[in-house]
Amino acid sequence: MRARVVPGGTVAGRSRVPGDKSIAHRWLILAATARGTSRLSHLPPALDVRSTAWCLSRICSSARSSLEGWISKSGYRDEPHGFTWDTTSSDPSTSELVVEGEGRSALVPSSGPLHCGNSGTTMRLLAGLLAPAPFTSLLTGDASLVRRPMERVAEPLRLMGADVRTTDGHAPVVIRGGRLAGIRFEVPVPSAQVKGAVLLAALRAEGATVLVEPAPTRDHTERALVALGAPLAREGGVITVGPYEHGPLDGTVPGDVSSAAFLVAAAALTGGALTVVGVGLNPTRTHFLEVMERMGVRTRVRPTGEVLGEPVGDLDVLPCHGLVGTSVPRGELPLVIDEVPVLAALAAHARGETSFEGAGELRLKESDRLGGLAEGIRALGGDADVVGDDLLVAGGGLRGGAFDARGDHRMAMALCVAALAAAGPSQIEGMQWAEVSFPGFLDALGSLGAEIEG
Repeated sequence: MRARVVPGGTVAGRSRVPGDKSIAHRWLILAATARGTSRLSHLPPALDVRSTAWCLSRICSSARSSLEGWISKSGYRDEPHGFTWDTTSSDPSTSELVVEGEGRSALVPSSGPLHCGNSGTTMRLLAGLLAPAPFTSLLTGDASLVRRPMERVAEPLRLMGADVRTTDGHAPVVIRGGRLAGIRFEVPVPSAQVKGAVLLAALRAEGATVLVEPAPTRDHTERALVALGAPLAREGGVITVGPYEHGPLDGTVPGDVSSAAFLVAAAALTGGALTVVGVGLNPTRTHFLEVMERMGVRTRVRPTGEVLGEPVGDLDVLPCHGLVGTSVPRGELPLVIDEVPVLAALAAHARGETSFEGAGELRLKESDRLGGLAEGIRALGGDADVVGDDLLVAGGGLRGGAFDARGDHRMAMALCVAALAAAGPSQIEGMQWAEVSFPGFLDALGSLGAEIEG
């Protein structure tokens, strides 16, 4: 899908973004494996979340009909040759799910491979869920996912006692689950997915499991478990959890703050005032606002409450009157790893250079985001380069141009936003990939005043 972006519009008004997919993955897993009836609302119909729901429907027999019903309403079709999605679904009931769980002991083997689509979160979290299950499972994914590293999650699960085999460090992943024992594990690379997988496995292990994080990462798994009464304690970067069987969940998924980041940047680049309502304000996810503030973007956060341990509120964007470059050092980068593309979009229009240091992890995402962002900015008439593991964006503005997003949802959205403030029109190929995390992204921008021709 190609989008032609015409500069000149002002992105302003009031908007709501889809539910947070990071939270949705975890709440879906916990709901399907709870003892009792769970009710979740504002579930995002993002492709990654549908992958998690589909996999759970294969291994949770009591939740299967509910999950399949939600998937069907969301526009997902399982076909013999693979997976396709109808991204035109607008049924409001797609956001609601009532699911009956029978606990972790009721998991059943899937009749075939568990296809995780493009979702690394699905694959890594399910690995932790399946590690204590007394049967064999095979996790696979699309051409992009099978290139991403899986040993980082396989290693701690092996140490706990599961038989986990990767394919040269990647998917397909074969898990022969069974009896697990708690361990002490120092996570070598900051990863909320690895942490979440180990915590899910630890709920069915004998004895306590201790995780040591080298740097803070998103803590949605911990918050949900604490809200459900699990024996989980955290002191600094050390997390301790014991075995636990939890009850049902009842909650509304907060708006995805990473999706909101694209609207914030669009408003800032076009001089508009914007409010994003009902968005998640988890402090492990909002650090990008501090980086944007250093660049000259003015925002205001207004908390309104909390759901299953997750703070929620409204996010205001005040009119921006110019951007300046900044430096994101190596120690700060993990806190904004998902927002680097949209921060780079702002940096392309800033006065002075912006550097993202130690960003090598971006090579291992849905695409090589590190090189892709530099090439994309250059293709739209800007100046950017990669030096070692650092992304350097010179700033000064964009002239306009054309670029293919390479199947990467965040790169597609970031370059589309960057093009809003270019000197001339731009064409971005691959905008359909925005559906991976932000269904209706182009419609949202258009409703707020952006001039985009699909």
